[in-house]
Amino acid sequence: MPLLGLNHYTIRCHDLERTKAFYANVLGLKDGYRPPLGFPGHWLYVGDVPTVHLMGDRGARDAHHPPRAAGPTGLFDHIAFACTGLAEMRERLNKHGVKFEERVVPRDRQTQLFLFDPDGIAVELNYPPEETAAA
Repeated sequence: MPLLGLNHYTIRCHDLERTKAFYANVLGLKDGYRPPLGFPGHWLYVGDVPTVHLMGDRGARDAHHPPRAAGPTGLFDHIAFACTGLAEMRERLNKHGVKFEERVVPRDRQTQLFLFDPDGIAVELNYPPEETAAA
């Protein structure tokens, strides 16, 4: 059976509410239904898919993990989203004071924005070529 696509990724947040605010207020994901898992957290949705899972302190279950501290991405390099609305996202990032790097892919003319979430995880936002010239 082949892989069908990304289901979700989970972040063991340093500051759960700050990370939720970043993904919801800055990137526009929706905080939605999450089953009662017995520890704090949020599921953030892209459309109908709970794509980003945020995990709060799980007490003793976290004992084998390193301490929660924001830092470089490490072996996990980045997460990427397909997007639309390049001009609006630039405005949103600037409004929230989020630094980003912008690149245009040669030949393809796809625009990519690179930024970091509050836990130091690299995020790549990909916009179609037709938005590159217009934005």
